Amino acid sequence: MQPAPPETVYYKRSRFSTRLPVDRLYTASHYWIARNDGGLVRVGLTKFATRMLGDLVELEFKVKEGEPVTVGQTIGWIEGFKAITDVYSVIRGEFAGSSAELAQDITLVDSNPYLGWLYQARGEPDPGSVDVHGYVAILDATIDKMLEKQGRADG
Repeated sequence: MQPAPPETVYYKRSRFSTRLPVDRLYTASHYWIARNDGGLVRVGLTKFATRMLGDLVELEFKVKEGEPVTVGQTIGWIEGFKAITDVYSVIRGEFAGSSAELAQDITLVDSNPYLGWLYQARGEPDPGSVDVHGYVAILDATIDKMLEKQGRADG
């Protein structure tokens, strides 16, 4: 028997919509954080982040399994059709490896960003991470800034 899907909050603003799992923490840099059994923490990109990057094509990590990581540390990079960006640690602790599934099919992050995780670690999440309602406020502020810039560009 499969576990029930996590409860979600539906979010829609401007031309962006998503369902946000309530069992995650979120960061202002658009990562999600989920605790696993065994003390591991999985980290992925939110749908907002994947939309800003475009279709993902490549992911690489600079750290190796077992190495220490700190919040804000650049640990790799990810490339999408729209942009290339660094991947940062949102965990203070020990890097526990990248998703083997993504090595085979990186589109899992695009097709289901809340299952297609990037990496896992042992340790503590970014102390600035927020619950789903805090992330909704982050999304509102981010989209407000984008709409404001568009308004200036149109004017």
